[in-house]
Amino acid sequence: MRASLQTVALLAAFFVTHPAQASSLGPEFRGTTALADTKRAVSFGERPSGSAALEHLRQWILGELKPLGGQTSLDQFTGQTPAGPVPMANIIAKFPGTSGRAIAVTGHYDTKRIPMVAFLGANDAGSSTGFLIEFARVASKMKHQDDIYVVFFDGEEAVGNWTDTDSRYGSRHLVQKWTTDGTLAKLKALINVDMIGDKDLDLSNDENSSESLRASVKAIAEQLGYTKYFRQDRGGIDDDHRPFADAGVSVIDLIDLDYGPNGSYWHTAQDTVDKLSAHSFQVVGDIVVELVKKLDAS
Repeated sequence: MRASLQTVALLAAFFVTHPAQASSLGPEFRGTTALADTKRAVSFGERPSGSAALEHLRQWILGELKPLGGQTSLDQFTGQTPAGPVPMANIIAKFPGTSGRAIAVTGHYDTKRIPMVAFLGANDAGSSTGFLIEFARVASKMKHQDDIYVVFFDGEEAVGNWTDTDSRYGSRHLVQKWTTDGTLAKLKALINVDMIGDKDLDLSNDENSSESLRASVKAIAEQLGYTKYFRQDRGGIDDDHRPFADAGVSVIDLIDLDYGPNGSYWHTAQDTVDKLSAHSFQVVGDIVVELVKKLDAS
């Protein structure tokens, strides 16, 4: 992902409200399980697109999704990268509803290939991987009218320097696929998560996210007592939600770019599991579950 300087500047967080509890109705998201799944994902090693390690991780994810009863598929394609063609595959789990509408919860599972650096990507993208597996478990037990898609994007990371054509390969591909098969027109919203496991959680206020969804998330955070985990400064973030936003879908990106002192853990060997917290997964999980419930009821 890429952000403006305004986004990554350290400014005041939202005011803190008194803690509240997430809705007790329906299945609950478990931050401890999401963290455990993140650690398992990281154990596969460096996981750039096209690597054997990412294929091993992919098969493990598919194994975790299989018992949940959804419709799981691989969206295979070839990314045309500056280093040449790279085989890639999005993982899509669909939990069907009856309304004819859909909600997508997404994130990426590939890590950036960084020469001379043992980059394990615990937060980027281990945290989104673990988060999505746990959310899929919740979605499989949740009462819902809309189709719920849980999508693991391949190829979010740039092979070289981030550009519009060297980045977000999986999300750009899926926009095209879903435009063709009609799924895109059914989407009420897309919720993307990225780098959400940081112990010092500080979620960005993204101007490239839809205003209505930002307002909904702010209201949910206030209800749950989570406003202290959100930044007040605004800035634009380029992430897997952007291709969908450009295609007219309502989107929101939940991401913490302030990872380590002055962002010093991002894309370095310091992005390790000891920097993560089950509580951060819980905060984001509670918010996403409540947002999906609200969208499903609308």
